[in-house]
Amino acid sequence: MVNRNTLTLTAALACCVLSAPVAADTVFGVYAGGQIWRTDTSGSFGSERNNPEFSFGDESQGSYYLALEHPVPLFPNLKVRHNELKGSGEHTLSQDYEFFGSTFSTTQPLMYQSDFSHTDYTFYYELFDNDLLTFDVGATAKRVEGNIEVRNQDFFTTQATDGWIPTLYSQLRVGIPATPFTVYGIANAVSVDDSKVEDYEAGLEYRMVENLAVDVNLQLGYRVFNIELDDLDDVYSDLEYRGPYLGLEIHF
Repeated sequence: MVNRNTLTLTAALACCVLSAPVAADTVFGVYAGGQIWRTDTSGSFGSERNNPEFSFGDESQGSYYLALEHPVPLFPNLKVRHNELKGSGEHTLSQDYEFFGSTFSTTQPLMYQSDFSHTDYTFYYELFDNDLLTFDVGATAKRVEGNIEVRNQDFFTTQATDGWIPTLYSQLRVGIPATPFTVYGIANAVSVDDSKVEDYEAGLEYRMVENLAVDVNLQLGYRVFNIELDDLDDVYSDLEYRGPYLGLEIHF
């Protein structure tokens, strides 16, 4: 027979579990935003595990998102975000480079372009949601539809990479009392076997417009993206993109 203390404890735990997702917007909310990200890229890619370290030029990348939040218990909120992730450069090889059946020798400069642009589909719950503290947790499915091109004067080779990468998601926002500023951090990361994806950003948000109809926020931050792929469509990579960004978010 179940005693009264056990029933009381069970009821308390049930209330805690059910109350977590209820912390979402009390009305339906829409967030739309975009960022311009200036990246410094380093690393390597290829059709083998060990590839030479390449040189990349700085790039301006775009990131755009739309999030929908609701007050329905248990059902997660949804955020869709597209991220440009491109790089290009020219490199003088110190040894021959094999790329999908083509051998590029040290006698000619190697030119290349990589594109690991992807779309994030994030499902998350708001555990806390107020002016001073917001904390979200969830999971993301990254849809990568990339392409790599390698060439010199004699050869041209291109290889597409296509697949899904699941990651864990969290966001923390802390409002600075008596100011229109909020500090925040976002993390999307996973590590499985020899593959790893880490997407971190931290920034400061200035609430330019704040009323019942619309909120407009200006963002300034720094983002780091690491992508280590082990045999995604026969592609191996160890790339890092990092740099500052400027963004704008509108909340209806």
